Amino acid sequence: VQLQASGGGLVQAGGSLRLSCAASGRTFSYNDNVMGWFRQDLGKEREFVARISSSGGSTYYGDSVKGRFTISRDNAKKTVDLQMNSLRPEDTAVYYCAAGSRWSTNWSSYSYWGQGTLVTVSS
Repeated sequence: VQLQASGGGLVQAGGSLRLSCAASGRTFSYNDNVMGWFRQDLGKEREFVARISSSGGSTYYGDSVKGRFTISRDNAKKTVDLQMNSLRPEDTAVYYCAAGSRWSTNWSSYSYWGQGTLVTVSS
């Protein structure tokens, strides 16, 4: 199973970025998995950002990104995206996509992880 995240970069505060994560693997049943995004800044704990149900019908966001970020998925393409608007310097972190079988905000509930993509928001 491989999750490949992309789309990170440097953006000014108030700007937008769109992260994408593509899943692959013959034994991986993408459509059966909850997909999530987490982030981690240097010296800080991994933080839940957003998750989306296997069908895409339900979403849930961390309080710090609610109203600014939107998670979506395309089960035909096996991708999950994170649209990030109104970015703030405190959003700076490495962003990870993850897949799991449980509807959870806890990173330990996710079995598969991408390599991470760096988002830097300048003030």
